[in-house]
Amino acid sequence: MTTDDRFMKAALRLARRNLGQTWPNPAVGALIVSQDESGHFMITGKGATARGGRPHAERIALEMAGEAARCATCYVTLEPCAHHGRTPPCAQALVDAGVGRVVIGAGDPDSRVAGKGIELMRSAGIVVETGVMGDEAALLSAGHILRVRNRRPFVTLKMALTADGMFAGQGHKEISITGKETRAYVHMMRACHDAVLTGRGTVQTDDPQLTCRLQGMEYKSPVRVVLDSRFTLGSILLLFQGRPPVWIVGLAGYAENAKALEQAGARILFADGGMERPGVQQVLEILAREGITRLMVEAGGEVAEAFLASGLVDEIVVARSPRTLAQIAPGAGAGRAAPLLDTLARNPDGSAYELVDTFKRGADTLTVLRRRGLVSGLLA
Repeated sequence: MTTDDRFMKAALRLARRNLGQTWPNPAVGALIVSQDESGHFMITGKGATARGGRPHAERIALEMAGEAARCATCYVTLEPCAHHGRTPPCAQALVDAGVGRVVIGAGDPDSRVAGKGIELMRSAGIVVETGVMGDEAALLSAGHILRVRNRRPFVTLKMALTADGMFAGQGHKEISITGKETRAYVHMMRACHDAVLTGRGTVQTDDPQLTCRLQGMEYKSPVRVVLDSRFTLGSILLLFQGRPPVWIVGLAGYAENAKALEQAGARILFADGGMERPGVQQVLEILAREGITRLMVEAGGEVAEAFLASGLVDEIVVARSPRTLAQIAPGAGAGRAAPLLDTLARNPDGSAYELVDTFKRGADTLTVLRRRGLVSGLLA
């Protein structure tokens, strides 16, 4: 591993700390690295994009480094911005600080940036290197890149299955398929996403909170999004107790029904579609317009398989129990299956997804799949 790779890897780790907290801006990490007279490297400044997207990582790192930034190298996971927003551009801040070299992980496709930050710095005499650990940097910023290019967020689909491929019983009682270790991992996943989406049926049946309840990380809970085409969801639910926000996506034709949910504290987002349920693409475009860059789908089989069939799921996490439905809940009946997801998780070869990782959490096995060609598409 080269010196550049090593410091970029550290910048990526820094950025990941705030994944899910910076929307609508991307989570970016930046390091200012200086050398002493003996040639030893020293990190004199570091920063990650703050919650809410401001201030940017580069500005935090430059402020920490102070005069040590002069002639130093800045490692940044995404191309520095070149446009005036609520603050002047970060590319200009790097020029003004006298940085000698900038190493960038991935380019920013935003038309206000898209090479302009690099051009600005090079024209000022800064040496600029690009594409260092580019695959990892692009994957980190996938939500931002997809929102800019494709008008949708990065989508992670998570689902728990029994050993025989069931996600629920035939009744309407919630069944805990996975163990506490897996549930803790799912809470961590929620913390790394801007929003978590589920369907009306899951909310009415399970009455979930959909928050991050890991000690000390409660503030990282995502926006909760519920698909409820006709706005028939009851308002006396755990979702409506306290924070974080609840957004309900439904059809504009049923706007009158939405008033009770709005009074309960929900934000209402209307979709077109006549009297039919909105399509996955439309839902994702609505959320992207609201600034969501990373979406976790944590729903029942119908919603999960609709997202999967749309071809718009980027990453899949299947948590499988070693026990069958009959072993977990003897009175649950034949159970409800998610055949498309179950088959894909067992054998992704030849499918639109590739196996990324398989690991244990307690007795459960978690399988992570990623859409083939995702990273190369992000870099294109």
